[in-house]
Amino acid sequence: MDKYIKRDLLDDLESHLKQQEITLITGPRQAGKTTLMLLLEQNLKKDGIPTLFFNLDWESDRQYFETQDGFIRKIRLEVGSREAVVFVDEIQRKQNAGLFLKGVYDSRLPYKFVVSGSGSLELKEKIHESLAGRKRIFDLGTVSFPEFVRFKTAYRYENRLKEFFEVEKEQTQALLEEYLSFGGYPKVVLAETAKEKRIIIDEIFQSYLEKDLSYLLGLKKTDRVFKLIRLLAAQTGQIINYSRLAAELNVSVKTLKDYLWYGEKTFILDRLTPYFENARKEIVKSPKYYFRDLGLRNYALGTFGNIVDEGFLFENFVLRILRERLRWSGISIHFWRTKDRAEVDFILVKGETIFPMEVKYRRFDSPKVFRSLGNFIKKYAPPKAFVVNLNYRGKMTYQNTKIEFLPYWDVWNLKLDEKNGL
Repeated sequence: MDKYIKRDLLDDLESHLKQQEITLITGPRQAGKTTLMLLLEQNLKKDGIPTLFFNLDWESDRQYFETQDGFIRKIRLEVGSREAVVFVDEIQRKQNAGLFLKGVYDSRLPYKFVVSGSGSLELKEKIHESLAGRKRIFDLGTVSFPEFVRFKTAYRYENRLKEFFEVEKEQTQALLEEYLSFGGYPKVVLAETAKEKRIIIDEIFQSYLEKDLSYLLGLKKTDRVFKLIRLLAAQTGQIINYSRLAAELNVSVKTLKDYLWYGEKTFILDRLTPYFENARKEIVKSPKYYFRDLGLRNYALGTFGNIVDEGFLFENFVLRILRERLRWSGISIHFWRTKDRAEVDFILVKGETIFPMEVKYRRFDSPKVFRSLGNFIKKYAPPKAFVVNLNYRGKMTYQNTKIEFLPYWDVWNLKLDEKNGL
């Protein structure tokens, strides 16, 4: 296999191979799902375990998916009735994929199925409902910053990243700036020149517009969707105005919300809702939108390869870290803003406990309480608050709230403690 970037999800996928339920890998186009499946197959073959690989992007493989019986007969022809692992890539190409896989799974065959599909999977086929209790979903995003740094440093500090960040400050900052500029699509990371990276991100973006959004929305032209993504890129981390945005696109508010919903479900956009003491109010207040990949955001904005609006870009970056870190924690993420424009970037909510987090793309040499964070602390009296920054680690107390100042790489190591909070 050609040079590739080690993905943290690989270990989880290998562990799940022992479970009978279907391993379902979802994520954005070009995030590396096929590469992961090929690595899994390669490792299984080394252990002498029979495998079979189907890709529904290949015309020659589609013939085996016309009926469930035909699919099963093909598997039996190749591997017999012994235990084997069957890979199915790009399952979203199959009509009624969920029902198709449900019938195959319920046949109680001696085969383990590993299946991948893009975000359109859950939209078009309602596969999650069809496979209730029969699958576990693994969401593969684009390359994370730790994965990026390990690759860029040739895995010399694979298990010592925190030490690397603490010691190699200049190199760490250079890597951060590169990641903020180009993002984490694997092919973009692997490309050696800025020109190559631009060509690749252009192909990814156009393919997404044409094969995902325009197809799902039934659009013949992608102009409005492209304009929407460009407008959202320019408003990253800012509260959106549905009516104004719909007017700029010359569509109804309902159509705009459809576009945004599909943008989320195809793993491009990430919606953040506001925090209120009265949770019912949250539903009717405007959200913010961020991007799942910074490179795609920059490309849509016309700043690919450059850092523009670094504060919002860094805020988006930290949100990606939080999403990865808190995925299975039961903690939800929101933002807070008042009518007089006091604003806290992220509010982490677990049950009745809340933790505000401010994000600053700057260096500190001593702790400081900012007005908005101070206002939030006075109003809600959280047990702990955080200020994420480029370099400084320290603590202070304000209005009985403990405030921790963290360099951004410490966010991956937030401890979940039921008694003392995060």
